[in-house]
Amino acid sequence: MSDSIPRPVTVPGVMDRVIARWTTLGPSAREFATPPDPRSFGSFAKGRQLMAGNFMFAGTLVEDSSGEIWSLATPDAAFEAEVQGFTWLDDLSAVADLRARELAQRWITGWIRRHGSGTGPGWTPDLTGRRLIRMIHHADFALHSQDETARRAYMRSLSHQTRFLSRRWTSAAPGLPRFEALCALVCAALILSPAPARAATAIRALEKECADRIDDTGGIVSRNPEELLEIFTLLTWTHAALGDAGRAPSVPVSDAIARIAPTLRTLRHADGGLARFHGGGRGIEGQLDHALANCGIKHRHSDGLSMGYARLSGGRTSVIIDAAPPAEDDAGALIAHASTLAFELTSGRRPVVVNCGSGISFGIDWHRAGRATPSHSTLCLQGQSSARLGTKGRGRFEPLIDGPEHVPVRMTRADDGLRFQAGHDGYMPLTGLTHARTLELTSDGRAMAGEDLLIAIEDDHKRRFDSYTNLSKPGGIPFQIRFHLHPDVEAQLDLGGVAVSLALKSGELWVFRHDGSGELRLEPSVFLEKNRLKPRATTQIVLSSLAKDHATRVRWSLSKAQDTPVSIRDLNRDGMDVAL
Repeated sequence: MSDSIPRPVTVPGVMDRVIARWTTLGPSAREFATPPDPRSFGSFAKGRQLMAGNFMFAGTLVEDSSGEIWSLATPDAAFEAEVQGFTWLDDLSAVADLRARELAQRWITGWIRRHGSGTGPGWTPDLTGRRLIRMIHHADFALHSQDETARRAYMRSLSHQTRFLSRRWTSAAPGLPRFEALCALVCAALILSPAPARAATAIRALEKECADRIDDTGGIVSRNPEELLEIFTLLTWTHAALGDAGRAPSVPVSDAIARIAPTLRTLRHADGGLARFHGGGRGIEGQLDHALANCGIKHRHSDGLSMGYARLSGGRTSVIIDAAPPAEDDAGALIAHASTLAFELTSGRRPVVVNCGSGISFGIDWHRAGRATPSHSTLCLQGQSSARLGTKGRGRFEPLIDGPEHVPVRMTRADDGLRFQAGHDGYMPLTGLTHARTLELTSDGRAMAGEDLLIAIEDDHKRRFDSYTNLSKPGGIPFQIRFHLHPDVEAQLDLGGVAVSLALKSGELWVFRHDGSGELRLEPSVFLEKNRLKPRATTQIVLSSLAKDHATRVRWSLSKAQDTPVSIRDLNRDGMDVAL
């Protein structure tokens, strides 16, 4: 599973430490009730990097040729938390050769020796859940050829961590951290024999969490697509564990899976990756397809709207739009982005128009920058965001406040495809202007037409606009419409500077044009990815103009060049999914 979701770093509290030591005492499971399956999977490339002594966690690289993960000089708490969560076990098991197995066995034994008695930074409910479920999934890999002493220590550790979770899961933060704790507790209670915790109690708690945290449309309050995928994956694992144990499926868990699956299908681009909004990344390669295949649910929402996102698709092209206000709850607002009406466009296997992404792994300044409206493919009024950062909240994060309150959306059939129409009032309190956006994608996916409108609708909005421009912006309010491009897209000004040609590695050629009402430029941009040490340089198309009247309109289009074939065999291989 992915470790790229921004989370406030949790450290053990006083009660965590007390319970971690207290639960050391107790009966130990002797064996597995059913053979564990390696359901979680990682990255072969990351596994090879770990074996080479390149330890990259939380966006920081530590090189140590000794290969001893527990002797590393950890740079910060976020790095330490990822190490304690054992996601590296997924990556080593993806390599699965003798050397990878021996390294995994040495690291697990080292953790049990150092921290197995309830000490260290890894004894929080979410980290324990993350670690426990991986130790269960990869038990065959980790215990292969081990002697009886090592096996007993392994089983004692699983029992200890399960007892800890049975007493501390309630202290996990609502949302993904609590799902991590509860799903691990349920899986452990089902598979360990004798079970150190009652499975029925844990299942009832998980069922309540499903009812409380997953809405009727299969969404979550943070609106983070990758976080939704992580929760979905945990629930599918739990559902499978119930079946392996010979128990009847949990109806609330099955219902939650049935609600989430169509939403994830709506949020999946043509290349199989998730849309990158509100702190979420694309997801580990293959994770989404694997989870959806296991659940067996084939459809997506028929109206194209899911968790506040709209989807347009035609031919080989997908467009996903943020069509709702950002999260306002305590947890979601800490990672929410000011991205209302931003979109991403993917053609076949190739992302074309993107958002910059989450900068959390590059430090607090990049995290703030990634959340701002200029880092998204949408209209930005006078360089400001449609929502602003408030005072510092939990950990390193500030909540997003004063964002759009009303985002009306309309999805209709166009003459030759689909039409999306929406607006938001994020700029209205200051300027009186509403941003309205229309996007039309042809049924063959070869062309998209766009229109961005800044309009003062009501009389009081017009008076507010007049007052603001007279006092502060007598020449008009400057605005920019940004289209951030994926780093693999080669862009150049064309036709004397009135168009931009976009060459994809697949061989496709797209052309961006506009109606001449603004100034067209190519400017530097960044693409923020978790598995890199630095932001990737890329390019953005910027249309700049002034809002001088009560209504200002800019039209633009993005279409494939006429000589681009309808179908292309995209054989150009991408690089590895980890780049240092």
